[in-house]
Amino acid sequence: MRSNTKTWAWAWAAFCAVNLSAAAAATNRMEVHWNQLSSLILGREVSLVLPGGTDIAGDVIAVRADSLALDVRKTSNEKVQPKGESAIPRASITTLQLRERKGVGGRVLGVVVGAIVGMVAGGETVAHTTYNEAAAVGTFTGVSVAGAVGGYYVGRSVDSRTTVIRVVAE
Repeated sequence: MRSNTKTWAWAWAAFCAVNLSAAAAATNRMEVHWNQLSSLILGREVSLVLPGGTDIAGDVIAVRADSLALDVRKTSNEKVQPKGESAIPRASITTLQLRERKGVGGRVLGVVVGAIVGMVAGGETVAHTTYNEAAAVGTFTGVSVAGAVGGYYVGRSVDSRTTVIRVVAE
């Protein structure tokens, strides 16, 4: 009976991982002209790579005819692009990533499924070893918590949607 429970637990974990990772891998792609960009990204957080290879991310303040006004919050090179409000020249922008979070369902489901899978895996691990009682409780707790935390991060990726926007010449 134990091997049957173990088989079902691993099958269920694999099923959830495949379905959640497939949902997380979904990315929308679109091509727009510069004059259409404002309605898509104004007031939202975007990330992009500048021609020199510097990664930046921040909130869009305005889309002007010649530049993108951005409140830079993250940068991979503060010497090239410091944090704070900045105007990114239009010629420097070819592709933007728009990441949005929608709801909490994936995180809730991920934590629940991760905790259940962690408890089953922890129980199976403890049942088939010769740990003393304290080590068994610690192992069971650790595996259960690790399952819940892992489920949260998988669920978080399911709750977010990434749109890659390529700016085309007019």
